[in-house]
Amino acid sequence: MTIITLYKQGESQRKIARLVGHDRKTVRRIINLYKEKGVIEPIRKQKESALDGHKDLIIKLMEKDISGVRIHEELIKEGLKISYPSVARYLENIKGKNNVCVRFHTKAGEEAQVDFGYVGLLPSKNGKKAKAWVFNMRLSYSRLDYYEIVNDQKVETFLMCHINAFRNFRGVPKLVRIDNLKAAILEANFYEPVYQRAYKAMSEHYGYEIIPCRVRKPQEKGKVEAGIKYVKSNFFKGRSFANRVDVENQLNDWVKYKCNSRVHGTTKKVPQEVFLSEEKKCLKELPIRPYTIGILAKRKVCKDCHITVAGSYYSVPYKYVGKLVEVQIREKLISILHEGKEIAVHKKSEEKGLFITNASHYNKYKLFNPESNEYRSSYQEKMKQIGSFAGKLFIVILDKKPNSWYRTTRGILSLKTLYDDHTIDLACKRALAFEITEYSTVKNICKTGSYNLPIDNEVAHATAYN
Repeated sequence: MTIITLYKQGESQRKIARLVGHDRKTVRRIINLYKEKGVIEPIRKQKESALDGHKDLIIKLMEKDISGVRIHEELIKEGLKISYPSVARYLENIKGKNNVCVRFHTKAGEEAQVDFGYVGLLPSKNGKKAKAWVFNMRLSYSRLDYYEIVNDQKVETFLMCHINAFRNFRGVPKLVRIDNLKAAILEANFYEPVYQRAYKAMSEHYGYEIIPCRVRKPQEKGKVEAGIKYVKSNFFKGRSFANRVDVENQLNDWVKYKCNSRVHGTTKKVPQEVFLSEEKKCLKELPIRPYTIGILAKRKVCKDCHITVAGSYYSVPYKYVGKLVEVQIREKLISILHEGKEIAVHKKSEEKGLFITNASHYNKYKLFNPESNEYRSSYQEKMKQIGSFAGKLFIVILDKKPNSWYRTTRGILSLKTLYDDHTIDLACKRALAFEITEYSTVKNICKTGSYNLPIDNEVAHATAYN
C-alpha cells in the first residue's frame, strides 16, 4: 500500500524501491497489478480446508439446527480426522461473524403474528397484584395491534385471546405465526409440529393456518417481537394503575389513540389507516358462531378404567390405566384425549356421583364374570353338552343360587375328569327328582352309583323342570 501511495504521488520506481527497501522488480510488479487490476493491498492465498469436500453435508446439518459439537461427531463418523476447533472455525466462516437476518414481507390479510410478553406485577381481577403478561396479535401488513392483559399462559387463555383479537379485527388472516409456546405447540419441531388439539380445532373453525417459528429463530416473528417491546417501553413503563379495570381502560385508549394511530417506524404509515383502506377487506369473514373453548383439564386414569370429572366418573379404554389424559369439558359432552388423540367421548352427567361407563372400555376377560350374560350362557352351554338333565339342573341352580351358581356349576363340570357325560347326566336326573342343587350330593350320586336306583314318581319330578 505504501508503494501504491508513493506511485500516486509521482515518485519513480527507483526512488520508491530505495524508500521502502525492496527490489525494483517487486515495486514494478506491485505497480503493474494496480494499473491492470486495481489491486491496492496484498492478495492472501486462500488455503483449502479439509472440510471443503464435506460442505454440503455440513450445511444440511446446520439447517437442522444441529450444534457444532454434533456436527463434529457426524464428520468423525464419516471418517474425517479433524479437531473440533477446526470445525467451529469453519462453521463461523459459513455463518459469518455478523448476525444477518432476512426481512419477511407479507400481503394484506395474509399473516398475523402472536406472542406473550411478561410485564411484571399488575392489579388482578381479585384486587391483589399478580404476575401479568400482555398478549399481542399484530397484523403483519398494516402493523395494526391488538393487546390484552392476562395472568397466565394456559391453553384456554391463549385461545380466548385469539378469539378476542379476531373479533377486534372483525376478520381472520390466512395464517397465524406463533412462537413455540407450550399452549400451542407440544413439540417444537418445524417439520412435524404436534399442535394442541384445542388450538388445532380452533384454527380449523376460523379457517386459518398455524405457522410455528423455528426454535431459536425469533426474527421469523420479528414484527410481534417489536410489538411487545413497543408496548412495554411506551405503555407499561412509568405508569400507575388503580385496579384491573383502570389497567384495561388505559391500555385500550393507548392502543386506539396512540399505538395504532402513530406513523409506524418501518412502514412510515399509520397502521389504522392502512388497515381500513387496504387490509380489512382482505381478511376472512368471522364464522357465524365463535369457537367454544370448553374447560381443559388433566386426569390420571384409575385402575377401574375411570376418571373423575366434576364429581362424576367416566370410563376410559383399559390400556390407558395409570396414564395422564386430557379432558375437554363442553356444555353437553366430555371428550377424553391422550397425546392429542380422542380416546373416549361421553354425554355429560347431570348428576354428581354417577358412573358413565362404556363396557367396551374394559378388557374382554374382565367383562367375562358371573354377572354377565355371556358368562352365564357359556356355562349353560357346557351343562347342556353333558346332557338334557344337566342342562335342566343348571336352570334350577341359577334360580336357587343367583349369587353362587357358578361355584356349584364348576363343581359338576369338574366331574368330567372322573366320569363320563352319561353318568353325570343320570346323576343330575336323580338330583332333579329330589330337588337337590348341591355339588357334593351330585358327586356322591356318581361315586355310589345310586344314579341307577329307581326313583318314586320319577316322571313327575323329572318333567316338573321342563
